[in-house]
Amino acid sequence: MTQNPKRYTITAALPYTNGPIHIGHLAGVYVPSDIYSRYLRLQGRDVLFVCGSDEHGVAISMKAKKEGITPQEVIDKYDGIIRKSFIDFGISFDNYSRTSSKIHHDTASDFFTTLYEKGDFIEQITEQLYDEKADQFLADRFVVGTCPKCGNEEAYGDQCEKCGSTLNATDLINPKSTITGETPIMKSTKHWFLPLDRYEDFLKEWILVGHKNDWKPNVYGQVKSWIDGGLEPRAVTRDLDWGIDVPVEGAEGKKLYVWFDAPIGYISSSKEWALREGKDWEPYWKDQDTKLVHFIGKDNIVFHCIIFPVMLKAEGSFILPDNVPANEFLNLEGNKLSTSKNWAVWLHEYLEDFPNQQDVLRYALTSNAPETKDNDFTWKDFQARNNNELVAIYGNFINRVVVLTNKYYNGVVPQPSRLIPERGTANFTDYDNEVLTELKAYPAVISSSLERYRFREALGELMNVARLGNKYLADEEPWKVIKDNPERVQTQMYVALQIAAALSSLCEPFLPFTATKLSRILNIESPLSWNTISENSDLIKAGHQISGPEVSGELLFAKIEDEEIQKQIDKLEATKTANKAENKVVESQKEAIQFDDFAKMDLRVGTILEATKMPKANKLLILKVDTGIDIRTIVSGIAESFKPEDIIGKKVTVLVNLASRNLRGVESQGMILMTTNAEEKLVFVNPDADAANGETIN
Repeated sequence: MTQNPKRYTITAALPYTNGPIHIGHLAGVYVPSDIYSRYLRLQGRDVLFVCGSDEHGVAISMKAKKEGITPQEVIDKYDGIIRKSFIDFGISFDNYSRTSSKIHHDTASDFFTTLYEKGDFIEQITEQLYDEKADQFLADRFVVGTCPKCGNEEAYGDQCEKCGSTLNATDLINPKSTITGETPIMKSTKHWFLPLDRYEDFLKEWILVGHKNDWKPNVYGQVKSWIDGGLEPRAVTRDLDWGIDVPVEGAEGKKLYVWFDAPIGYISSSKEWALREGKDWEPYWKDQDTKLVHFIGKDNIVFHCIIFPVMLKAEGSFILPDNVPANEFLNLEGNKLSTSKNWAVWLHEYLEDFPNQQDVLRYALTSNAPETKDNDFTWKDFQARNNNELVAIYGNFINRVVVLTNKYYNGVVPQPSRLIPERGTANFTDYDNEVLTELKAYPAVISSSLERYRFREALGELMNVARLGNKYLADEEPWKVIKDNPERVQTQMYVALQIAAALSSLCEPFLPFTATKLSRILNIESPLSWNTISENSDLIKAGHQISGPEVSGELLFAKIEDEEIQKQIDKLEATKTANKAENKVVESQKEAIQFDDFAKMDLRVGTILEATKMPKANKLLILKVDTGIDIRTIVSGIAESFKPEDIIGKKVTVLVNLASRNLRGVESQGMILMTTNAEEKLVFVNPDADAANGETIN
């Protein structure tokens, strides 16, 4: 670990510009990296926090093909949406770049050229999957097949999203082209490979020995598994029509592999920042006194802990990451988040439904963060965390402090009452001193959690500060004491206001919008530093005027009602139904028949006159149906889908010449035609309402 670094370089995984940002991205990468960066800035540290849009690779090409537009149109569209989402949610990047920028193309090309000229690549002709119908080599994401490790039949050519294994497209069993659906052939092509196997000893020493005790178990374990399994050379070029050209002769029509190009985006984003700010970027990447931390999701662990470090080591002048605190996956209502299936809570849509409630989502995602295992986001849990924690604990404490300060002292922070006025000794009881001492300890407690990347734990400690305030007020009951001992209440409210002032800064990394709102309410111009809170008991001084009722009466958090949550659940159910309809597998055609076979069936229009449940049978209804020929009894297995009273008078299609059958003592004379909809629910195959009973269907 880098001890007492002079500066920090913090990177957040570059989001693919093939769709908007959803809560999984926020929980896995962007909220924790933002919390960490904001915390360090409050510590007075030199911080560079960079990110950018990942605009190359197959994901972009696939999106362009699907939407019938160019890759450039795709990246321009989603880069704008993503940038706005980050701004809206307070993700405080020092620079957000694009891998389509000239500075990035130049940086990535120069990096490749440096390694090429040093002889660090292996040039090799290999057999790759080729789609003859599409007349192109298939990059990883244009191939799906069965994972050789877990048997998932929908694994991609670079990764199985079910078991997390990193793959090569040629590893897949029964591969299929996602472009045409055809089975690809093998065809020769030339590529350049990074010989990871040459760096096994370095990786063992650096990670397995050097970071055994400070990297998260889920990260360390995955890396150890890879290294123990033996590393092989990995291609850093691809046969693609979208990306950065491979800058060597004989590489026409080939592009840099997105996982070679993308992490270099951190460096090019830093360069872009330095040019704009008139600074030198190199110390943030090449000085041993710099601490480099990568925030990523678990699907990127191998690239950030093995491939990118090997690239940096091979180049020779860059520092290596001090830590890679990757999170696991966040699921949504029990199912995996999916951009392609629209199974997500999109950030831009969230703000349409919950305006100005960014911090509620930041809080819910952090308190349920998938730090060491996959976790599940549910709307009910989101509501409970807002109502039972933010509103009932944090908001309740601040509201009581502000209301009482305005009520008793016209918004002026009271002077603690004096035991001996001429000596100026504050009349703090043992309990007052105990609370103020505990308050001073919280910055160190929260810091300890944040320095170990335990953001969920740190947030819990922040809420304990609010609990400390609530308990103090509940124990002291100033609203009762004011009647007999108003001087004592001055001290009580003074102590409570110190806790409120501390909260305005301690919450800033986690809840930046709340911090701004609370600072405005308390009329505090700039955030208090971590050290100030640890060392002082007069964070907000006696005589200070907090804001008037028009501002101070503003609630930090509002209760979220059941109706709002049900709306979100209904939206997801609609998505689930749409996905079923889109992915519904239609049964293949049955064996061909002759017209005479069909003509044997006598299909008629009928109307249900009566409907009753079959005794002691859950699935059966006894129907009286007017077929136009007669009124007959038909027993139908639809009782679990329809109430008897709801289907009386319904027009139906009846097979009238089906041989009768005795069902539980009732003779059934025919059959009602049914099918199922996208929700797998039974629906009637209805004739036109104008058709008369007895009309034949032919």
